[in-house]
Amino acid sequence: MRTSRVWKVLGVAGLAGVAATGAVVARDQRRRARLSPDEVRARLHQRVADASSRDDADGK
Repeated sequence: MRTSRVWKVLGVAGLAGVAATGAVVARDQRRRARLSPDEVRARLHQRVADASSRDDADGK
């Protein structure tokens, strides 16, 4: 009987984890959906520039 209680608790914890992950993904998706294509492009260009400057600073 004791073992089945542990499995039940682990199952409930797993379901809670899946629900929390889904909520985080949905929130991130909503945030990205609000961006215009120009904003996405500008962010990507900024990320490339930041990565390049880090590589230059590291001597790569």
